[in-house]
Order: sequence, then structure tokens, then C-alpha cells
Amino acid sequence: MEEILVGRDAETRLMEKYIASQRSEFIAVYGRRRVGKTFFVRKVLGKRICFAVSGVANLGIKEQLTNFYLSMKQYFPNAEYKKSWLEIFDELRQQLEKLNSKTKILFIDEMPWLDTARSGFISALEHFWNSWASVQSNIKLIVCGSATSWMINNLINNRGGLHNRVTHQICIEPFTIGQCNEYFKAYKFAYSIRELADCYMVFGGVPYYLSLMDKDLSVAQNIDRLFFANNAELRNEADNLFRSLFLHSNDYVNIVSSLGKKMKGLTRAQILEDTKLQNNARFTTILKELEQCGFIRSYIPFDGAKRSLMYQLVDSFVNFTIHFASHNNYHDEEYWTHSLNSGKYNAWSGFAFEILCLNHTNQIKKALSIAGMQSNVCSWLSKADSGAQIDLLIDRADQTINLCELKYYRTEYEFTKADETNINNKIQQFISQTHTKKSVRLTMITSFGIKPNKYSGYIQNSLTLSDLII
Repeated sequence: MEEILVGRDAETRLMEKYIASQRSEFIAVYGRRRVGKTFFVRKVLGKRICFAVSGVANLGIKEQLTNFYLSMKQYFPNAEYKKSWLEIFDELRQQLEKLNSKTKILFIDEMPWLDTARSGFISALEHFWNSWASVQSNIKLIVCGSATSWMINNLINNRGGLHNRVTHQICIEPFTIGQCNEYFKAYKFAYSIRELADCYMVFGGVPYYLSLMDKDLSVAQNIDRLFFANNAELRNEADNLFRSLFLHSNDYVNIVSSLGKKMKGLTRAQILEDTKLQNNARFTTILKELEQCGFIRSYIPFDGAKRSLMYQLVDSFVNFTIHFASHNNYHDEEYWTHSLNSGKYNAWSGFAFEILCLNHTNQIKKALSIAGMQSNVCSWLSKADSGAQIDLLIDRADQTINLCELKYYRTEYEFTKADETNINNKIQQFISQTHTKKSVRLTMITSFGIKPNKYSGYIQNSLTLSDLII
């Protein structure tokens, strides 16, 4: 079956708009590994590409130059081998000038791998763009890379010759749960809403991981097959993911593992205490790169100062790996299926559902009819000994706060007297300690809604998984 481009309508419209412009364009396409950047570019542009090359991991300058030359030979049989990046980009210029194409689309994939140490790649690219390509009207240079921090630091925020030269950016993000649903429908999967949520909470909406699933198996069976069976395809994926993106990746893994212990996140000082890493510039860089790559986010808690900045794990796949995929001590090939009714599963699913909701705040706001309203999404932790905390607050510009309680449950959630007492206590502590004058609305976000009873009237807003699949 031919592969279908799903869930990228907005990105496709942008790409076509940029390609149709009356000037040369330098377009940076970036996003995490396995998210489908290359597939997107090739599916949208196809045979319109007049030259394409992809960097190769762990090769030196000589091998990368050879790789570039061999790619040129596929498109330009008369191309000559050159011994430096300056020369090979000049050779590319000469070959492009011979083409009669109205629009000349170039695609350089996995660009960070081409930029080996002291190779002069970036300087040569700068010269190619600034001295020739940018002054044409028909060159469309598309560059792509999984090392998001490299793409941002070396291209988008470049302080040298490429400063402000990138004309457009397209960030390819993991699918939302709604786009996962669209993907499965396109490929004739028949998954329930509950299975769809489990799938998102494990795979995080990363298209490559979804592509490995077998539609003849349930989500649970697929998870066992991909993570826990002998020779499972994704058994070592998390390690490979970090090693492919970061040098000395163990420190990055230690930080996300630390953040995986607390849904609300940790301060810089708390991460340092837990990981025993050095408090220095490199630690700052690691946090920045993890955030640029979408593994974590930083935010200021409600009523907090800038110095109370929190870091929070927001990558579902990494969270699953921390809590499940790395703990199959007995090598059980059906470890996931055997864990579905366990306390470990319940603890993980609560955390994972909170990450799901956090990654769908736009959908939550739309369901609450506040999509266009300025708001801050944060959490709150009581300073008193009670330990009360609120994992998701939507602090709105209209003097209203949605206090969100998140419950991942197999059926309708039955709101009890204990729930009412507990949440009322949270709200009172929140108002008392923050001195907020805003209206506080209790918003329940559950799998399948709230079972009506004498306590459910306490809830002002109730959203379900169906409200997020939009």
C-alpha cells in the first residue's frame, strides 16, 4: 500500500506557498527524530526536486564530500569531484546554472551530519547562498535535520554569514491525538478511543512509531511486539534517540529521568540535587537543548517568580520508556499486557494522561470556547505542609482560572464525596495562598465523562477524550 501523507495540511500549504514565491527561499524544516520530516518534504515536492543529498551519521569530511558528490552524480552525470566544501558548492552552482527549470528546488537532508568538526561546511554554505543563490529568483533551498538544537543554533539563530538568511521555518511536530486518529483511519485501523489514547500515551504521536504498528493486532499486542518481544524493534529506540541527537547523551538521559519522577516538574536546583550534575554553563545548555528538541518545557508556576522556573517532561515516548520499557526485568514478552491491571500501570497512566492533556491545551481551550483568549498554562504547589497541588491551571485574561482535574479511567468517572472534599480543599488553599481575585472554575478532563450523581453538580466544566480529538 502506498504511504499516505496524513496530518500535515497546514505544513503543506506553507511549503507550496514558499515554493510559489517570486524570490529565492531558504527553508529550514526541523523537528525531532522519527517525526517524518524527510517523508513530508519528499511527499510534497516529489519529482520537482532537482537535487537532493542526505548527510550520513558518524562520517568524516572526506566521506561526507564523497557522499555529496555521489548524490550530485545522480542528478548531474558530468559533475566533478571536489576536495572541499567551497569547491563542491561551486560545482553545484555550475550544474544548476545549466538547468532550464523555472524553479530549482534543492533538498539537503540531515544537514547537521554534514557539518563535521573544522570542515568549513557552514562557511561554504554561507558563501553559496549569499554570493549566488539568494540573488537569483528561482532557487528554493530546503534544509532539514533531526538535531533540532543544531538547526536552531546554527541556521535559524546564526550570528555569522547566515544571520537572517533563513527565509522560512517549518517545524514538523508529532501528531496530536486527533491526527493519530486520522492516520489510523487512513490505514484502516479500527481502534477505540481508549486504545487511541493508550497509543498516544506510549508513542507520543510520532509517525514512524505508528507506522510500525500492525492493524491486525490490538494496541496492547503491538506495544508488546514493538518493545518487549525478542528482537523488538523499539527496545533500544530511546537510547538511540538521545545518542543520535546529543554528545555525551547520558547527562541528557539523567535529566529527563529525573523529571520523569514528578509530573509538575522540578526547578533547576532540584534537578541538580537529584542528578548530581555540575551547576555550570554546560548544564544550562543541556536544559536548553532538551527544550528545543521538545522533550521538556519550562514554565513559571502560578503566582511564581522567574527564579522559580520549573522544567517539566512533556514527551510521551520518553516517559513510557522511563516508567515501563526499561523495567522488564524478567524479559516477559507480554510485559505490557500482563501489566494492564497493575498499580504500576495505573500510576503510569495517570502521569501519561497528564502529559497528553498538557500537549493538547489548544484543544482543551477550544473545547472550553476560549481558543482565542490570552492565557497561561501552568501548575501550582501548596507552600503549606498539606502538599496540595494542581497539575494543570489555565490562567485566563478574562479574570477566570480553569482548575483542571485529570482522570484516566476505563469508564465514566464517578465523582464522590471524597473527591468533592479533596478538590474543595485544593481550591480553598489555592485562593488563600495566592490571594487571587479571579473566578476559579473546576474543570474535569476524563476519558469518558462524569457519571451523573448528587456530587457531579459541583463540576463547572467536563471534557472527555472526544473533545481532544478535533
